[in-house]
Amino acid sequence: MKTYKTHDIKNVVLLGAPGSGKTTFAEAMAFEGKVIERRGSIENDNTLSDNTDLEHQYKRSIYPTLLFTEFMDYKFNIIDTPGSDDFCGGLFAAFKVADVGVMLFNAQNGFEAGTEVQARYARALGKPIIALVNQLDSEKASWEGTIDSITAASHVKPVIVQYPVNPGPSFDAFIDVLMMKMYKFKDENGLREELPIPEEEMERAKELNNILVEAAAENDESLMELYFEKGTLTQDEMRAGLKLGLAKRDLMPVFCASGKRDIGTKRLMEFIINVAPGPIKAPNFKTTDGQEIEPKEDQPAVLFVFKSAVEQHIGEISYFRLIRGKLTEGMELINARTGNREKIAQIFAVAGKNRIKVTEMYAGDLGCTVKLKGTKTNDTLCAPGMDPVSIEPIVFPEPRYRAAIKAVKTGEDEKLGELLNKAAYEDPTILVEYSKELKQTIIQGQGEHHLNILKTNLANNYKMEVEFFAPKIPYRETITKVAAADYRHKKQSGGAGQFGEVHLVIEPYYEGMPEPSKYKVNGRDLLVNVKSKEEYQLPWGGMLQFYSAIVGGAIDARFMPAILKGVMEKMEEGPLTGSYARDIRVVVYDGKMHPVDSNEISFKLAGRNAFKEAFRHAGAKIMEPIYSVEVLVPSDKMGDVMSDLQNRRAMIEGMTSDKGFDRLVARVPLAEMYRYSTTLSSLTSGRATYSMKFASYEQVPADVQEKLLKAYTDTDKDE
Repeated sequence: MKTYKTHDIKNVVLLGAPGSGKTTFAEAMAFEGKVIERRGSIENDNTLSDNTDLEHQYKRSIYPTLLFTEFMDYKFNIIDTPGSDDFCGGLFAAFKVADVGVMLFNAQNGFEAGTEVQARYARALGKPIIALVNQLDSEKASWEGTIDSITAASHVKPVIVQYPVNPGPSFDAFIDVLMMKMYKFKDENGLREELPIPEEEMERAKELNNILVEAAAENDESLMELYFEKGTLTQDEMRAGLKLGLAKRDLMPVFCASGKRDIGTKRLMEFIINVAPGPIKAPNFKTTDGQEIEPKEDQPAVLFVFKSAVEQHIGEISYFRLIRGKLTEGMELINARTGNREKIAQIFAVAGKNRIKVTEMYAGDLGCTVKLKGTKTNDTLCAPGMDPVSIEPIVFPEPRYRAAIKAVKTGEDEKLGELLNKAAYEDPTILVEYSKELKQTIIQGQGEHHLNILKTNLANNYKMEVEFFAPKIPYRETITKVAAADYRHKKQSGGAGQFGEVHLVIEPYYEGMPEPSKYKVNGRDLLVNVKSKEEYQLPWGGMLQFYSAIVGGAIDARFMPAILKGVMEKMEEGPLTGSYARDIRVVVYDGKMHPVDSNEISFKLAGRNAFKEAFRHAGAKIMEPIYSVEVLVPSDKMGDVMSDLQNRRAMIEGMTSDKGFDRLVARVPLAEMYRYSTTLSSLTSGRATYSMKFASYEQVPADVQEKLLKAYTDTDKDE
């Protein structure tokens, strides 16, 4: 294939709700550019994208797929993305490197919840969008209904460029009000003829043309003056205005198509060439320190990795956008994160599973290379000799679903760990950690379906059977009042014995509290004279303050670290449920020691057990993690969703309405969020989505604490 310069490249992401026809339309685009001689179909499992066994099994996109086509001396890099929000990580990666989005609408369904989710991402990332009403050849296709729903729900003004003459099973023609022509299709391979607009359609076409002219003129003062002067604009003037409006997201041009019959594909691609921004006109990429990188071909190379994959027999594959410069085979680049040199041994243009070897690429192009060492998604590679720069990373959404995972067969834990790390390498929205606190491997993702796909992949490709189960909750323990205790550890076994006695008082810690001086313990006043103070920000959150108030040498100072160690050990395994304890002040004020038998182990055990005893009498409370949850739900389902959240002990904090959807914000205990994504999908027929983020730790209600205490079996044994 030929080498394309920066001004001859267009980077497009296809997005839309599940079932909107993205994969089929991508196939039509590849066919029009003669990258393939025949169009595949989802039914026959032979499309360029959706080319994995899992996608064949589910008949839907699961992974983002990069492909290209060549059309009118331009190279189109196309990223076909999954429609399900469970796999939104691929969409975020595609948005990062694409310059324009084509939003597909199923003409039978109009503006769907999945459409709103993806439109919201486009809005947040500032990406211009072209609307494509697809599947107009369907039995229940409704052009007017789809346009009405887009107009009602979209945050960007839709402007009709085309409309169908005969939507439904006989659909074979549309009128283009920019070109003021009718396009009629002779077969299902894109063969079209250009015809004059029929007389019966002329009035409607002129009306829509006037609306289009006004929309184009609104984006530029000089065009507006021309419009007032002439009463119309030329096609080139209209394109100039639409180009400005599209780039600023002030308008969304609307096209019509049938990807299955290759109707409208060519005309949309012509419009993208003439109007949509390419690498030169799109906003420049920024570095983490705010520097803009212009896509200049004659400057040192800067390459950004937006996707990583592992394929059998090949190994690691890195998909990239060349941000600046020229990339050639054999070039060495520096990884800005690691400082390592990476040799680009081979460069490929990508058409799904097909990779076409090329010798060079220019700024703005998308491609892949293989077998880089230690380079992963979000890494930047730079030419040697320049100051390394790091492109702003893709910000992936917070996980919404968590589960504990383990191998079904014993002895496969190490292999499972390797496979999970590999999965997280390929999909950064999968997070894996072994929780020392919970003694579980916790896996997090975007939804239950997301993790079930991972489970299927492990079983099919690696013969690794795993099971998911509800993860333990990382509770915390704390105290609510002052308590004192003493403990004597005494052990005699022939030779030297063990002896240590510790008297201490504990109280709840809060920021800014006064230094200890006097306590009321068991009906008597206890005065303390502080000798030393240590403060520890605990790794699991909260504070420990540890004071020595020993007078008269009752305990030698050299034993204080051992007492502290005993206290810390018990805080790592709280007396109530074995959870971490936090926000406690400990004052050691008295004790006893033996001139021969006292040693560090004796005082560690005495301190541990004195702390444990005091804790039990200090109004101990269990604290639970609370998450801030934001739900985007269709207005007609708000009541059901709110009722379900309240049953989950949620505290509703606010509600706002937004174009047929309601946004609900609540604080919900993590313990109540297991499988919430599945429940929400069931309540709303898949029309709602949500996000969640850790907010704080708060005390559990008394009835919940009682259940937790009852369920917990105390395995702590005195040493």
